Amino acid sequence: MKLKKGDIVKMLAGKDRGKTGKILQSFPEEKKVIVEGLNIVKKHIKPKREGEKGQRIEVPRRVDVSIAMLVCPKCGKSTRIGYKIEKGNKYRICKKCGVEI
Repeated sequence: MKLKKGDIVKMLAGKDRGKTGKILQSFPEEKKVIVEGLNIVKKHIKPKREGEKGQRIEVPRRVDVSIAMLVCPKCGKSTRIGYKIEKGNKYRICKKCGVEI
């Protein structure tokens, strides 16, 4: 998976299309990520004790990596990710400006 925790991504589809956010958590085996402030849903919580009220909280849900595109930290554009191998090390690079990410 090319996206990692801490990357800034732009959403390409869904109710948050066009918005950007930071990846909080990634799930490479499922090819999904959790993006800060995007894909927020309301979750209902039952009361735990007698006399306590139930709640509705807002929780970010997982998003497929196919609808999240990396935003290059240098040029600020949404871009595809390439790889460059140099002296046995593998680096991610921006396909638009060619800078190492």
